[in-house]
Amino acid sequence: MPVSKVGTTFESCIHVWRARKRMTQQELADLVEVSRQTIIQLERNRYNPSLLVAHDIAKVFDVTINDLFTFTAKEDNSIAKSRTE
Repeated sequence: MPVSKVGTTFESCIHVWRARKRMTQQELADLVEVSRQTIIQLERNRYNPSLLVAHDIAKVFDVTINDLFTFTAKEDNSIAKSRTE
């Protein structure tokens, strides 16, 4: 029986919420006590935030974590392929 890995990817909407509030990256970083570079990496989908950081950002914008990030399930069949070869 083929086995496949299942994972999740996400896309950040932080830049949208930040623009709505007319907030700079530095202002958001100061409010959630992270570096501006962390906010930049989050907005570029290059950093996977901790649950606490995601919660703190959601709290700043008075939204849910699901409002900040779009989660997509992905399936990797590479294990199944390698077993059949």
